[in-house]
Amino acid sequence: MAAGEHIGARVRVWRRRRGLSQAALAGLAGLSQGYLSQIEAGLRGVERRSTLVSIASALDVSAADLLGQTGDPADPLRVKASEAVAAIRVALVELEAGEIGEPRCGAQEMGHAVERAMRLRQNSDYLTLAPLLPALLRDAAGHPGTDALTRIAYETSVCLRNLGYRDLSWPAAKLAVNAARELGDPAWIGAADFVYALSLPLEAASVSRRVSERSLVALQGAAGDPNVRQMLGQLHLSAALSSAVDKHAATAEAHLAEAEREAATLGDPDDGKGFNLSFFGPTNVRLWKMSLFTELGDYGKAIELAGGIPVDKLSVANRRQSYYVSLGRSLAYSGRRDKEALIALARAERAAPASFRLNPITRDVVSTMVTRARRRAVAEDLLAMARRLGIGPHCSQQ
Repeated sequence: MAAGEHIGARVRVWRRRRGLSQAALAGLAGLSQGYLSQIEAGLRGVERRSTLVSIASALDVSAADLLGQTGDPADPLRVKASEAVAAIRVALVELEAGEIGEPRCGAQEMGHAVERAMRLRQNSDYLTLAPLLPALLRDAAGHPGTDALTRIAYETSVCLRNLGYRDLSWPAAKLAVNAARELGDPAWIGAADFVYALSLPLEAASVSRRVSERSLVALQGAAGDPNVRQMLGQLHLSAALSSAVDKHAATAEAHLAEAEREAATLGDPDDGKGFNLSFFGPTNVRLWKMSLFTELGDYGKAIELAGGIPVDKLSVANRRQSYYVSLGRSLAYSGRRDKEALIALARAERAAPASFRLNPITRDVVSTMVTRARRRAVAEDLLAMARRLGIGPHCSQQ
């Protein structure tokens, strides 16, 4: 494997720059030296976000520094994403500076554009959505008193996060929060707080949890609205995830239990989508539980839970991808079940190709699988996936 292709290689580079031994870094990060050695060699991935944050803190760098750029900068997919994101950045700066012009379209046309953007998100077609967003942001800002800016800013934050631009996902989410509060609709306030909590840096997991918890308190007065109840459930889920990353397992379990109670009374949405494609209900809670079990290192539970989820019936593409990514990671980390993991990851890629290929976590899983297989024949399917992810040069089959 090339030196820079997995997270562990970047850990090694930063450790040497800091003049730390493996033993010293392991001690600072609360890990065993053996585990850190395997991470640096690419034999094990950084299996949990909390571990990534601990290593980054010990090295005095950000988690983003260790995740690195997502994919080959010469990859046409990354080039296309970068071109669109450059224009989105300018639009966000303009709106932050208060430069709001006349919209190019009327309210009805704006409404149709918002709905189209949401459909593109439903299909995880972020590469089609991204070039539309600069103009949509400017137009939506020119329609005060409507939900247009809240919704387009929400779509922008989700799109940027899935294209690997978490640093821009945060200001887009903040724009959604401000627009939702000006609109005064509790359901959209909950949705904006939810996407804002998810957009924050991994190191700010405690802040993310508090954002979700404050929103949960603020929205209680509107809990009679079914849309608000869906958002309350989603906020419990986001608080559970950030608590797990922040190593507060009991708090994560408490929020998860609240989400399960809310879901049990609501049921799965009749249209398969829910408010703002939240898909909140018992099935979505099980999907989040898979992610949480993976984050907490309980891979057996994640794999067991996967068997009861009707994944083929999920109408939102990123929900299907979330299922297969959690399953693939759990299989890969639970005892070298790499053949099964590869099948799951291939299905995750089919569900949402762009976000899969630009996700540094999935790249690290695949990189680890290839590295582990370097002393034996490497499956051609695995090598092909590695090439699509920009991982190389690759191990030769023996």
